[in-house]
Amino acid sequence: MWFERTLVLLCQHDSDGAMGLIINRENQITIRDVVDSLQPDHSNLPSIPDAVRPTWWGGPIGDGTGFVVWNGQVNNDEGWNIGPTVAVSPSIDRLISLIEANQDFQMCLGYAGWGPGQLDEEIRQGAWLVVDVDEEIVFNTPLTERYDSALAVLGLSPHTVWMQPINE
Repeated sequence: MWFERTLVLLCQHDSDGAMGLIINRENQITIRDVVDSLQPDHSNLPSIPDAVRPTWWGGPIGDGTGFVVWNGQVNNDEGWNIGPTVAVSPSIDRLISLIEANQDFQMCLGYAGWGPGQLDEEIRQGAWLVVDVDEEIVFNTPLTERYDSALAVLGLSPHTVWMQPINE
């Protein structure tokens, strides 16, 4: 089950469909692995503190697609501002600028996607709960506690919620 007990940071949701990143599952690929794969084209990148930390598994689509998630804002069409302090970008230039500025970031590989109306229907059927983005959960809560923390924002716990499974 791809989405069982997942927390999805929804980046886009409009008439064309929806796209989001699962932010509570680790990937086996480290940030260092990703940066090393860029080195032939970007050999002057400074080292990243804590680069051995794993990337997040963003979802089952486009496992070679990377997204940086950081505390800040995008200032053009390079990505998404999610709430006032969470930004997401697929831009390699953004990744490089975050590294060069020694700014903390996370990286997701892959994403979750829904066709037009699909996510709306799944929410209507009870397959998803919706909570506003919480910077504390995104950046400071351990991955294994994020799902429970998001439920707690709604006054719920995993023991009090039964979700309608979706056909994955």
